Amino acid sequence: MKILAIDTSNDVLGIALLSEEKIIGEYITNMKKNHSVRVMPAIERLLADCETGTEDLNKIVVAQGPGSYTGVRIGVTIAKTMAWSLGIPLVGVSSLAVLAAAPRYFSGYLCPLFDARRGLIYTGLYKYENGALVNVLEDRNILASAWAQTIKTYGEPILFIGNDIPIHKDTFQIELEEKAIFAQIPEQNPRPGELGLLGINLPAVDIHSFTPNYLRLVEAEAKWLEKQERKND
Repeated sequence: MKILAIDTSNDVLGIALLSEEKIIGEYITNMKKNHSVRVMPAIERLLADCETGTEDLNKIVVAQGPGSYTGVRIGVTIAKTMAWSLGIPLVGVSSLAVLAAAPRYFSGYLCPLFDARRGLIYTGLYKYENGALVNVLEDRNILASAWAQTIKTYGEPILFIGNDIPIHKDTFQIELEEKAIFAQIPEQNPRPGELGLLGINLPAVDIHSFTPNYLRLVEAEAKWLEKQERKND
């Protein structure tokens, strides 16, 4: 079985090709660039370097969000199109779970996060139990200060993971003190290989009804709804 993993949900563009036995190849960049013009060439290059054709693929796993509205939409659209055209299964995985997956060595709680602006973050709480990654507190869009209050009652150390940690580091250090631990730079990028591993045994979704998980409305949609509500008052 060969699985193609696609993650364009944030600044990191990640593509991986893997089997049940190994990660065959990975492509990762971390730049504020338009994924829409880069993702297909990245997929083509990786498959070519790994001497794999699209006809050899058996499954596609995509980072479903949360993250950048445009980025999530690009990845999901490409994954759906490829899965439908190739007639192979499609699976979606939380973009936050991908971040949390790498630090298997850490025995405490894992807190992946992406900045969502205006003091808000996308986050969730995870933990490895018997070798499996478990979602302890579901993914959400929340003020960093409120999230710090929520998780400070947990008795074990918490490892914060993600490229946006510097934006909110002080908030967590103040509230959690020595329980707050911050991942090192090599762990901050979500690995597309981890994405593929998380989705390798998940059941396929319905391609046509599969949608991104934004966790919140984009600003334009929120303003439109507010306007409609005022009209109806």
